[in-house]
Amino acid sequence: MDFSNIRRGSTVLLHSSFSRIHREHRWRPEQFIEKLFERLGGEGTLLLPLFNFDFPKGVAFDIRTTPSQMGALTEAGRLWPGAVRTGHPIYSFAVIGAKADLFSGVDNQSGYGDDSPFALLRQMDGDIAVLDLPDLHSMTFYHHVEEMLEVDYRFHKEFTGAYTGWDGVQREKTYSIFVRDLGRGVLTSVDRMGELLWDKGLYRGDRPKQASGLRVVSAAALYDEVASVIRDGKAREYLYDVE
Repeated sequence: MDFSNIRRGSTVLLHSSFSRIHREHRWRPEQFIEKLFERLGGEGTLLLPLFNFDFPKGVAFDIRTTPSQMGALTEAGRLWPGAVRTGHPIYSFAVIGAKADLFSGVDNQSGYGDDSPFALLRQMDGDIAVLDLPDLHSMTFYHHVEEMLEVDYRFHKEFTGAYTGWDGVQREKTYSIFVRDLGRGVLTSVDRMGELLWDKGLYRGDRPKQASGLRVVSAAALYDEVASVIRDGKAREYLYDVE
């Protein structure tokens, strides 16, 4: 497994499909994380998405126990000794490593907002790594840029439900997501944006299911490129479609 495109000492958000790597290397998720930290080193930090979409359906969230719906690797991250979990009940993250404490207590009201882990990652000059997934099923960061620029094909939608915090007390809390406008028939369609990143040399590494299947992009460079697309009036060409 080639991790050479991961920068030593960096902060990395990893989206993943682990099945092919598991078949080829017979690694358990915990072994993969250990291998990744051999590359990141002692100064490195890893974010894993613990996204769970039950809260908007009325299912209670418990920050101590609600599992990730993003696969085995992310669940291993959630259960990792010393892992920090951020507070949004739909878009939460497990954070492991040197700078994990910077994410402790993060309880962003909006999933992709300016106080979210996406924004912190950009401010920290972090990277986004994707293992064996297309952009459509991985690059949630695009929605962070869309929210920061308040695009007109999405809007803020609030969800209220039962939320249990680290103190074990259940309360009613309200969070929001910058959702696509279904009334206008908006569909997320970002794979063309991914091809643009390859064309511009912003992605480094391998395409999904090829060789390592691992590609990496700077969060700051990605933000600037997506923001440029939106400001140039090309969002429908690269980020969404209408059915």
